[in-house]
Amino acid sequence: MSFDNSRLTELQGAMRAKMAENKEIADNFKIEDGTVLVSSEQKTAFDKNMSDIREIKSLVESLETLRDADKWASEPQDSVAQASAYATSSLQEVVQSAGKKTIGEAFLASAEFKSLLASGSANMPAPYRSGNDYSVKDLYSALPTGTPGSFGTIQRDAMVIPPMRTKRVRDLFPSRTTNAAIIEYFRMTGFTNNAAAVAERSGDAFGAKPQSSFTFVGQQAPVRTMAHWEAAHRNVLADEPQLRSIIDNELMYGLRLQEDAQILNGSGTGENLTGILNTSGVQTYSWSAGTYSATAGMSDTKADAVRRAATLSFLAYYEPSGIVLNPNDWEDIELSKDGNGAYVVAVSVAMGGEQRLWRIPVVDTPAIAEGTALIGAFGTGAQIYDRESPSIRVSEQHADFFVRNAIVILAEQRLALAVKRPESFVKVSFDAAPSA
Repeated sequence: MSFDNSRLTELQGAMRAKMAENKEIADNFKIEDGTVLVSSEQKTAFDKNMSDIREIKSLVESLETLRDADKWASEPQDSVAQASAYATSSLQEVVQSAGKKTIGEAFLASAEFKSLLASGSANMPAPYRSGNDYSVKDLYSALPTGTPGSFGTIQRDAMVIPPMRTKRVRDLFPSRTTNAAIIEYFRMTGFTNNAAAVAERSGDAFGAKPQSSFTFVGQQAPVRTMAHWEAAHRNVLADEPQLRSIIDNELMYGLRLQEDAQILNGSGTGENLTGILNTSGVQTYSWSAGTYSATAGMSDTKADAVRRAATLSFLAYYEPSGIVLNPNDWEDIELSKDGNGAYVVAVSVAMGGEQRLWRIPVVDTPAIAEGTALIGAFGTGAQIYDRESPSIRVSEQHADFFVRNAIVILAEQRLALAVKRPESFVKVSFDAAPSA
């Protein structure tokens, strides 16, 4: 039975189609300031196509080997003496007798090597690939012993990654971008409101209008860089798309965690942002400063403390748009009960309601320390400026990674934080419940 080329042609056509799809995806990658920006949808589609291409390529190579074997079996064979001569010849002699070049000769004659010589560079822009002429296939006469993976195919179960934090402080801010390295702005530190009703005139004199006064201080918010990287072997990432995806996702997730920490707690020293909690002029409120009712035998709860802090923001003429709480403090508030043992807050949340307290959205996150809460006008009293959105870059130009066939995967972003009206934020301290 002769070999049927139709299946081989079909697979080759499918591989060319996948390669065309990936070329179209790559042509749509955006490049800003030398950085390639790839959306999650583009990356997922690109990685899926690459996985399919590798699988199809493996099937094509196997069918080509089967075709060559079928062709060899269909032709008259050489004499025993000639076969013996081939068996005792070196690889180079066999290759040369067949009219083919050695790998070294083919490399010197390759377009990649000639391009390297013409450029005068010491680094090849692309590797030289010898193709299938020198590939060697294993032939099993019996099933192997030991590791099952040494024969046949392997089914690898999916890796289980830890769940990610879904709620972010960043979500309380509207998106805003910038092309600058430093944001300059004025922070209002004082406002004397002398607005009053004014008589049209008094006798022959027209009424004089009162003057109000504002106090401004010029401030700067420098753009800061947040980044981290991980090393990986080139072959692992080429052979395991799922592993590559996990590394990329974890690096991006690490940036998000650091972003929330900097927005809240950045010290403002070195390359750190000045977080809202460390900005001068932010109002404060202590739980212990609340009220205690001797008649009812009850004192202000943590929910009461948050509401009284919200009043301070309202009195600064800013409507709070968000509350940031540590999960332990939010648990205390959700599990609070009335005198009859009924839940006060948790009922609506338990039924699928949105996380709100006093009509204000709540973000519970470990980014803020237990015993501290922040309430304020996010996006109005403070603004985030994105200079460069989070991105992933891959390179082998690090230390001796090139000769070790290793690569660096780098996640990076640049942003600035400007707290323009500190008095619109109130830092709550859950120090102790009010007592008589």
